Amino acid sequence: MSLPESEPQRWRAVIEAPDLPRIPALELFPVVEGGRLPAKATVGEPFPIRATAFREGHDAFAAEAILLDPDGHEHARERMIDIAPGLDRLEAWVMPDRPGSWSFCVETWSDPYATWRHDATVKINAGVDVDLMLEEGARLLERAALGRALHDPAQTAPGARARAVLADAVLRLRDDAHSPQQRLSAGISSQIAHVFKAHPLRDLIGRTESYPLYVARPRAVSGAWYEVFPRSAGAFQKPDGSWVSGTLRTATEDLPRIASMGFDVVYLTPVHPIGTAFRKGKNNALTAGPNDPGSPYGIGSPEGGHDAINPDLGTFADFDAYVEAASGLGLEVALDLALQCSPDHPWVRDHPEWFTTRADGSIAYAENPPKKYQDIYPLNFDNDPEGIYEAVRDLIEVWIAHGVTIFRVDNPHTKPVRFWERLMREMHTAHPEILFLAEAFTRPAMMRALGMVGFDLSYTYFAWRTEKEEIEDYLCEVSAETSHILRPAFWPTTHDILTEQMTTGGPAIFAIRAMLAALGSPTWGIYSGYEFTEGVQRPGFEEAIDNEKYEYRPRDWEAAQETGIPRLLTLLNRIRGAHPALRQLHQLSVHPTSHPSIISFSRHIPARFSPTGLPDTVIVVLSLDPHAVVEGTIDLDLSALGLEEFDGTDAPLRLVDEFDGATYTWGTSDWVRLSPWTRLAHVMSVHATNASPNASSPDVKD
Repeated sequence: MSLPESEPQRWRAVIEAPDLPRIPALELFPVVEGGRLPAKATVGEPFPIRATAFREGHDAFAAEAILLDPDGHEHARERMIDIAPGLDRLEAWVMPDRPGSWSFCVETWSDPYATWRHDATVKINAGVDVDLMLEEGARLLERAALGRALHDPAQTAPGARARAVLADAVLRLRDDAHSPQQRLSAGISSQIAHVFKAHPLRDLIGRTESYPLYVARPRAVSGAWYEVFPRSAGAFQKPDGSWVSGTLRTATEDLPRIASMGFDVVYLTPVHPIGTAFRKGKNNALTAGPNDPGSPYGIGSPEGGHDAINPDLGTFADFDAYVEAASGLGLEVALDLALQCSPDHPWVRDHPEWFTTRADGSIAYAENPPKKYQDIYPLNFDNDPEGIYEAVRDLIEVWIAHGVTIFRVDNPHTKPVRFWERLMREMHTAHPEILFLAEAFTRPAMMRALGMVGFDLSYTYFAWRTEKEEIEDYLCEVSAETSHILRPAFWPTTHDILTEQMTTGGPAIFAIRAMLAALGSPTWGIYSGYEFTEGVQRPGFEEAIDNEKYEYRPRDWEAAQETGIPRLLTLLNRIRGAHPALRQLHQLSVHPTSHPSIISFSRHIPARFSPTGLPDTVIVVLSLDPHAVVEGTIDLDLSALGLEEFDGTDAPLRLVDEFDGATYTWGTSDWVRLSPWTRLAHVMSVHATNASPNASSPDVKD
């Protein structure tokens, strides 16, 4: 075929586009930007592959999802099932077992055995074409024994035992000494069904294109973060009012407390030198006092920039000791990556072209009206983008060399998506173990785009989802609708965010939001000071008064025990550690309740994907009211709990409350009473006596 003279490239793309499979499979999921960007998956976390598949006429067909490892080898092949009857939407679940660049595809094929079984049953029951249907069945089984699928040269014959079962059925199908029903039964027996399940006859087989997946290590989906300002740990005020900064060494002494609560990531705000030009004072005052340390986000001074450590905090030897101590306690170290500069940063002196110059010749500082950040100069990525890229890449390498395994990226939405796409691709190639969390409280499109181009995790709108219905909708959104592009992290508060809800509910609202965060998302985080239920806003702003960004905030951690929050955080992390269902993003179900302030949801992982070999199901019932008693009913969707894997779905469900070990017997509709003074929530696991490993089917093995 000759190409038109005009637009030859466009026509060539059309002509060379791969053909559809003989039996179409369309609208594959998870696919990002038509396969130009990889979808997200995680080691040890099952995820769904979906496709719309159908065929002409009424013959039966089948589809299988195929997961391909980084070497292109078939890691898993799962038969897809119909999840939307009438819409031809099929699904199968698979699970990768190591990080790297994986892919998936879907195979479709005609299922002659299912077609014959249906047609033969109908016709023989009606006395139509009896002998013909029985003979067709015999010939089909003979073809299966030889492994002769139409248009599938890769089809192989089953083993000797399966061939013997097929041969015996062929004899019975042709034995006219028995009734037609008896002969039919030989061809549709459970043994024959299991042979075809293990060795399907794949006629007219076809395969879709392969689509990319980037599989990250488990910490990319599941982690418990604890944020600290290291300068506050061990800081103290002298009698003359001046302050002595905490150091990385004194912050190291606080690591056992953090680890004892079950956290596995300690996140450090910037540890770099802080500028003095336009340094902010207490509560973001425009003028700093002589004892104000400035914001650690005003990075850069004559002592260095992003690749240096604030001398007040110590040295790289102190940082290395911090990382080593954290690792010994099971904590990874995450570091803030804030790509912005104080007016004193060496980059401002050496590369003024990296910044925006205003009409009056001054460099533009950062603004987010009504907020102004006169102590920060944002980078202009349109000026010397290659130079900026190399500088950022090099500074990241510095911190990787010193043991940082995760970067919490400040305001990535103010930098070009193209920049992040290139950086994430290079980092995932050179350092696949390194993770990046996007601190992007911004428009949904930008948040999704950052996830698409490679950010492993993202902050979310969780802090602003406060009412029952919007919480339910958001849980479903992040666990199902966007899970292939964005892994969520739920933070009740941060050093930048203290919502109105947190100012009036006292310790109860801090408990409620901690439980929602820890149980609603596999990754959650706490900003230090949460234990004290610090709930007073700076007037006119949605952030805490006496903000730690602008001053030292040493705390008496023993005094925090009075709120009960440290014990709750410890319990929540212990529960998460005991239940793999809580450490995965998918398979969350919301259950209806009769009270507007009671929310219920569950997480489930089936036995075949569970590290214990047993199904794991956790049911959460939580009050959203920090002020009053609430009571009502919960209607459990037993199918969403994976109860096909439990013995006797009609029997009462035996539950254990993970908070106190109390046992309960529930059915499909149950009543609860919750109170801020007695019990705000139930976190219940299905009792071990309900569960059983996957039953082995009486398959015919070779």
